[in-house]
Amino acid sequence: MSFLQDCASELLYPILPIFLTVVLGAPVVVVGAVEGLAEGAASVAKLAAGRLADRVGRRPMVAVGYGLAAVGKVLVAVALVWPVVLAGRCVDRLGKGVRGAPRDALLVEGVPVAARGRAFGFHRSIDTAGAVVGPLLGLAGYELLHHRLRPLLVIAVIPAVASVLLVAAVRERSGSVDRAASAGRPVAGAAAGLVAGPLPGSFWRVVGALTVFSVVNFPDALVLLRVRALGLSVAWVIVAYVVYNAAYAAASYPAGALADRLGPRRVYGVGLGCFAVGYLGLGVAGSSGWVWPLLVVYGGFTACTDGVGKAWVSLLVDPDQQGRAQGTFQGLTGGAVLVAGIWAGLAWGGSGRVPLLVSGAVAAVLAVGVLAYRRG
Repeated sequence: MSFLQDCASELLYPILPIFLTVVLGAPVVVVGAVEGLAEGAASVAKLAAGRLADRVGRRPMVAVGYGLAAVGKVLVAVALVWPVVLAGRCVDRLGKGVRGAPRDALLVEGVPVAARGRAFGFHRSIDTAGAVVGPLLGLAGYELLHHRLRPLLVIAVIPAVASVLLVAAVRERSGSVDRAASAGRPVAGAAAGLVAGPLPGSFWRVVGALTVFSVVNFPDALVLLRVRALGLSVAWVIVAYVVYNAAYAAASYPAGALADRLGPRRVYGVGLGCFAVGYLGLGVAGSSGWVWPLLVVYGGFTACTDGVGKAWVSLLVDPDQQGRAQGTFQGLTGGAVLVAGIWAGLAWGGSGRVPLLVSGAVAAVLAVGVLAYRRG
């Protein structure tokens, strides 16, 4: 399911900024606003979906989430003006918000605590493999369809619908007691028939720090505009995005396994360092040749933070709190990405250097802080 949905999403993603600015005539600030508002919609949904999934079940929430994502892609495919793209992206990301925390809570079921990093790393690898296949399909379609973008938007609907159909194959353990026992954790809170307790202070400290970082982690659509500004054609922008995702997919499982051995904090700190190198490098680069190594490093950032961050959060809470914890974490960080998309779009200017340099510098400071942090 994740592979097919990401195949659809990432077929769209590298061409959407160009579709908005070239075909529909939207200004650059609209690209940041569209992606930021879409992530904001996902953030609101994540906050509610995580809590609801712990009560009513995770599989139904996953089904609704993937269904909404398919509907959103249909709206983008038929859009003639940029506000319809905004609506489609918001519905798409709303679906992501609804399904994200329940899906991640499902991934925890049956996985020992010591293997959480590998479990999330494996999921990110397969999910991101879709982000390699999708843009390659888009590139082939772009060449075969005489460089027309709109037919690619229609093609993206097909794997999205197939992903929804696969929900029928999902199974969920019934009962919080089974979930707690399968995770190797003591039965507590809702699993013992009680109301789940508040999320612990350690959870809030980690999530607070990761939310601060997300304020400078603006959507990748703007990064792709910078890649385009460095002189790459539409086709080569798609190839560059494939390179980034291939690096992300290849490094995700090793990063998760390393997090199981060394702890997620250290691996996350390395990821922040990769982010700083990628953003600062793209900010100062003067030619397109620098795009390729910098996007490989940037792929290392996502590999070391996406699944690793979820695994980190899962270790901080009880089994009966997993949905709520993942929803809160993903909701707050997604809301911060909304802020990042808006401020970066407004500050973009002609080249995008300023937002990249500011974000890269902040990430470098945070990387040092995360890696140097020691609890008393």
